[in-house]
Amino acid sequence: MADAAPSLAPQPKGASGVLVLADGTVIWGKGFGAVGDAVGEVCFNTAMTGYQEVLTDPSYAGQIVTFTFPHIGNVGTNDEDNEAHVDGAVGCVVREDVTAPSNFRARDHLSTWLAAKGKIGLAGIDTRALTRRIRLSGAPNAVIAHHPEGKFDLVALLKRAQAWPGLEGMDLARVVSRTGQQEWEGGIWTLGKGFAHETGAARPHVVAIDYGAKDNIFRNLVKAGAHVTVVPAQTPLETILSLNPAGVFLSNGPGDPAATGSYAVPVIAALLERDVPIFGICLGHQMLGIAAGATTTKMHQGHRGANHPVKRLADGVVEITSMNHGFAVDNSVLPEGVEETHVSLFDGSNCGIAVQGKRAFGVQYHPEASPGPQDSFYLFEKFVGMLG
Repeated sequence: MADAAPSLAPQPKGASGVLVLADGTVIWGKGFGAVGDAVGEVCFNTAMTGYQEVLTDPSYAGQIVTFTFPHIGNVGTNDEDNEAHVDGAVGCVVREDVTAPSNFRARDHLSTWLAAKGKIGLAGIDTRALTRRIRLSGAPNAVIAHHPEGKFDLVALLKRAQAWPGLEGMDLARVVSRTGQQEWEGGIWTLGKGFAHETGAARPHVVAIDYGAKDNIFRNLVKAGAHVTVVPAQTPLETILSLNPAGVFLSNGPGDPAATGSYAVPVIAALLERDVPIFGICLGHQMLGIAAGATTTKMHQGHRGANHPVKRLADGVVEITSMNHGFAVDNSVLPEGVEETHVSLFDGSNCGIAVQGKRAFGVQYHPEASPGPQDSFYLFEKFVGMLG
């Protein structure tokens, strides 16, 4: 632990925000949003749009998002683009100062919105240099801080960054999951119409386990023809089965899949034994893999953005996908009975599996997008089509 203030990058005049990395690097900028400090892992996201959806994605819990696109905040914020109403990212780092919103859907300035949600922003940062650092050295632990008068205790901030254990081994799903059962209502949003209202008792019943889900996943399940009941992450097997599901969906979420898997994997394994149709996304995909005998690994920098090419191995088709994950199923040691169905064209990492002899599959990316392309909506239709 450092016992003196870090010596790098002395505070420039007017700096009201700072990012202190665990190795002692200090990056000064202009704070906005909430006042205070927060600790997390610094990652980067390459999407050009959808910053509000990114910041409200529960999969970003415990993370500070560096946006590689320089102009963030231009379209403001609104009530419709939130992906969840629980904690997502603890803060964000951007290149340019946030300007006044210029969009007819805007209801609030990004800074005001961040402050209301207790999230800290840091502007005026060389995000290209920070992104290159993450690519070379991995995602660092850090503290992001904002004080309007620029008063910071760098020693205390550094010690906090160094003391934080990091995401590996951390179960965050129980923190961001719903606490009660919910009958989901509403389909996808379209301009001029809002959220669709698609219901029907004849629809196959999907029980969706919420490990930190994005709401747009449930909307896409509804669009594909399902009736959806959402249950908390730690829901017992007996409760799930009592709902008589035609299929079970395993959601995305934050943290280490092995840690969340301590209570989730036995439930998933029991569902596999009963040949219940299963579809998993991101964290849900990873834990499906563990339940089928695979292992997961922490990635060097992770994949986060809306332009990730994924190859579907069955026919060679390339899907452009939205991604947000720092862990992956280890495709170098897949067990017998687990088939790799998709791979990343960036680094060859696993992006999809199917459990042979079972009606169960998962993908590492986000077919519901929000933000991002919609190449992969067919996966929702594939799952609902399994339900009979």
